[in-house]
Amino acid sequence: MLTMAQIANMSVGFLGIQFAFGLQNANMSRIFQTLGAEIDDIPILWIAAPLTGLLIQPVIGHLSDKTWSPKFGRRRPYFLVGALLASLALLLFPNVQALWLAVILLWLLDASINISMEPFRAFVGDMLPDNQRTSGFAMQSFFIGIGAVISSVLPYLLTQMGVANEAPKGIIPDSVKISFMIGAAVYMITILYTVLTSKEYSPDQLKSFGVIEDDHVVNIKTRPDKFMRNGLLWLAIGAVLSLGLYLYNQQAAEPLKQELYVLTIGLGVYGLFQLLAFLFARSGSKNGFIEVMDDLNFLPDTMKKLAIVQFFTWFALFSMWIYSTPALAQHMKGTTDASSQAYNDMGNWVGVLFAFYNGFSALFAFLLPVLAKKFGRPGTHMIALILGGIGLISFYLFKNENMLIVSMACIGMAWTSILAMPYSMLTQALPAQKMGVYMGIFNFFIVIPQILAATLLGFLTKSVFGGEAIYTIVVGGCSMIVAALLTLRIKDK
Repeated sequence: MLTMAQIANMSVGFLGIQFAFGLQNANMSRIFQTLGAEIDDIPILWIAAPLTGLLIQPVIGHLSDKTWSPKFGRRRPYFLVGALLASLALLLFPNVQALWLAVILLWLLDASINISMEPFRAFVGDMLPDNQRTSGFAMQSFFIGIGAVISSVLPYLLTQMGVANEAPKGIIPDSVKISFMIGAAVYMITILYTVLTSKEYSPDQLKSFGVIEDDHVVNIKTRPDKFMRNGLLWLAIGAVLSLGLYLYNQQAAEPLKQELYVLTIGLGVYGLFQLLAFLFARSGSKNGFIEVMDDLNFLPDTMKKLAIVQFFTWFALFSMWIYSTPALAQHMKGTTDASSQAYNDMGNWVGVLFAFYNGFSALFAFLLPVLAKKFGRPGTHMIALILGGIGLISFYLFKNENMLIVSMACIGMAWTSILAMPYSMLTQALPAQKMGVYMGIFNFFIVIPQILAATLLGFLTKSVFGGEAIYTIVVGGCSMIVAALLTLRIKDK
């Protein structure tokens, strides 16, 4: 059992990680447009974020599972390496003057953030007994909320202090530059704090606890012929879907979004990876690559059930993140003109509302352990997701924009649970020696709904709802309630 002070020390670094994510999310489109990107090109430029996480997190998870340094531990070396690279990217980013360089730096920044972030989830599983893990992930939610609020409003606060918010064409404003410099410092300081104030259990200690057995034994459970069959199957599925998408887009009046190719081609690439694992398995090799491919073929049952919950949950969140401004401007202000005063006023208010839900999330984080003790982890997550779904649906019901703060209180409760409860339930079901790699694989079920949402929500908005984006938000609310009901399938041991 660790004290609350020790749990807080473990989690401070997440403030820096979220600070960097907040700056990235709030300013990246602005930077791309400043450097000459067309508005229609921005989504494909943004694909770096989910794609990088998809590739980096399982790799870093596997490597951190296999790492042990007597001085720095298992996960903390990755915190530090990610912080150094991310801080460098944050310092370089605001000074770029070419779009291609900004895209490369976005990949570097997102990869670096993922190097730090993925081991943090496994860190809680390593260091806390099961009855403290909800508190551990809730503490992470608290620091995520604080980091998100401060980073989101930082350029605005600097502007109010007299820092220039405008610049010549092709130059990034000083308010953004200074925000990124502050972000680099916050990232490095908070990660260093966690690294220096926390320590990790050695492999020998974990063995003495009975948590792990021999961590050097590699047991590949997938037979070579199973690798081959899986590879051929996924390669065929990816090829058929990619070809079907291409043919559809050639004929359709409104082609589906380019981001969908990432998913269809990705399925084929996964098939190729399984075939490569077949070649290694046939030769008797037992390297890290084949081990990760084997882990993908044997996901724990609880993880499979949580994956479906995550899919509907994050589909709902992306409906809010993508469509809140256009939906509320149209529904409450009666305008779709992005250059109008009413539209931009609503855009500013949506930024404030997002700060509200992150602030509420930070406050509600302290309720999670109490609720989990009373209702169990699946029950607590179900309650939070139902509140989140009601919050999204209330976008349609409320006619006064100030009432949306109530909506954000509900969404804030859902958000703090989304950041904590699935991981708390998941760590209970994972073997300790594979905590990192499975946490990385779990990220797939955040990325895949993000890619699908970019296409399906646009289709729903245009073709089904006649451009009325408020109904898309309602669909998101319903999706979150479906996710809530699906938590009933999960048993809390």
